[in-house]
Amino acid sequence: MKRLHVHVAVRDLQRSIRFYSTLFAAQPTVIKEDYAKWQLDDPRVNFAVSTRGKKAGLDHLGIQAENEAELEEIGSRLAQADVALTPQKGASCCYAKSDKYWTLDPQGIAWESFHTLDSVPVYGEDTAAGAAERKSACCAPSA
Repeated sequence: MKRLHVHVAVRDLQRSIRFYSTLFAAQPTVIKEDYAKWQLDDPRVNFAVSTRGKKAGLDHLGIQAENEAELEEIGSRLAQADVALTPQKGASCCYAKSDKYWTLDPQGIAWESFHTLDSVPVYGEDTAAGAAERKSACCAPSA
């Protein structure tokens, strides 16, 4: 069963953790100095916040697949949607190693479809980029 993914760039991580923990009635399942994630079943969502975005607000949306077959099904559907599709295999991003497909919807909102393979100890491939160079909190393509 798939899970909706939402990633929001925030200015104040601790204040955001307090707010979303209260809203969801649950503590984050992952907390880092620049990132927090709630893996919720009600509602079924992978909700993440980080201080990595260039501006505060919605960074990207996505669908988390539970296995490779679900991810490939999503990738096949996106390939039929007449949009550019960027596959990433074994990508390290948001403290996780994942296989993914990135695309932009007609409004320019980045969509990440992914299957998480493992956790990693660092934020990911974009850690070498300075904050001023970042366009997104994660490895999302830009509009």
